[in-house]
Amino acid sequence: MRTSYSALDTYQTCPLKFKWQVLDRIKTADTKEAIFGNAAHAALKFMFTRSPLFPTLDEVIDAFRNIWQEKKARSPFIWNDIAKQETPWDENEAEAYLENGISMLKKFYKENPPWNFNVLNLETRFDVILEDSKTKAQHILAGIMDRIDKNPDGSYEIIDYKTASRMPVQEKVNQNLQMSIYHLGLIKQWPHLENADIKLSLYFLKHGEKITTRRAKKDLEATKKNIISLINEIQERQKTNDFPPTPSALCGWCGYRPICPMWKHEYKESQISNPKSQKEVEEMLKEYFELKENNQKNTQRIGEIQQVVHQFMDKEKIERVFGELGYLTRSVKTANVYNWEIVREVLEPLGLWQGLFKIDQSKIEKLIATLPHPAQEKIKSAVLETKQTKMLTVTKKKN
Repeated sequence: MRTSYSALDTYQTCPLKFKWQVLDRIKTADTKEAIFGNAAHAALKFMFTRSPLFPTLDEVIDAFRNIWQEKKARSPFIWNDIAKQETPWDENEAEAYLENGISMLKKFYKENPPWNFNVLNLETRFDVILEDSKTKAQHILAGIMDRIDKNPDGSYEIIDYKTASRMPVQEKVNQNLQMSIYHLGLIKQWPHLENADIKLSLYFLKHGEKITTRRAKKDLEATKKNIISLINEIQERQKTNDFPPTPSALCGWCGYRPICPMWKHEYKESQISNPKSQKEVEEMLKEYFELKENNQKNTQRIGEIQQVVHQFMDKEKIERVFGELGYLTRSVKTANVYNWEIVREVLEPLGLWQGLFKIDQSKIEKLIATLPHPAQEKIKSAVLETKQTKMLTVTKKKN
């Protein structure tokens, strides 16, 4: 399989989006954020291109303006994360993006004049071959590195530009799969750098901040195993065409929303084949929400009444009150709170600790993924069947 960080990241975010975007190659409108990011990257490549002199700030700004207008013209319709559908550009918003980009590049140029850096390469493409130790199958991991520098201290630095508004914490950067893949890509391009000091940096352009991390050899080996595991998982899903949707906050920026089983009913005017059944479901859905709302109101009111009854019992020093329809009796339940580490020290040698608590399925799945391959295979052989449970949860639409 040929894959990339962006493809693997898409799979981990939503398997169904991965299927449509990577496997089926179904096209959708770009987001304005993606178009802005591409324009900024192109302008930065121009900024560090020496021909024979580095471009001035004005030349970089002019290049960005031209690139932005060109990309905007190529994409007259964008995916609108507010309207949740494809729409033409809002010219005021487009102008705001342009001005934001110009401001961002001015700040970057001032803080990072290109002649102060020893840039070895820009937009470096790489292919890394990964081999599955069990099946001997080979896979190709491809990518493009924004910039590679050699620093005065002799270290090498891979720099990836980010136009996102939010910066991750250092711990997240230390675990960033993209930067691990780029490290593999660099030593594939230049094997003599395998033991060199290699810095991996994310430069957040809107903030003017750079976050740097490094990878040890053991980290790179773990990355290879992780990627092989993801590829195997994808190939297993391909056999049964099992790519479930995974709703998240990112759905608002997804162009597949109108055809996604999690969202397409929201676009029902053009999607529903049987208007009669649609009307029936709408009426039942209305009743469902009314029942849920009444249930919530009842629960709240019961709590209020219980509080009043408890206060009355305390004041009158009684434990039972009578009314026309019956009576209420108060009882007191006593429960101990334990130091579970001490309890475990006592019970575990006796073989009584295991199974004391309810099994957490998600934790078990994560644990299995960390086990040696033979142990994983043994656990897989113990699976009797795979069950699917369908559940309903309620989210009330905001007024």
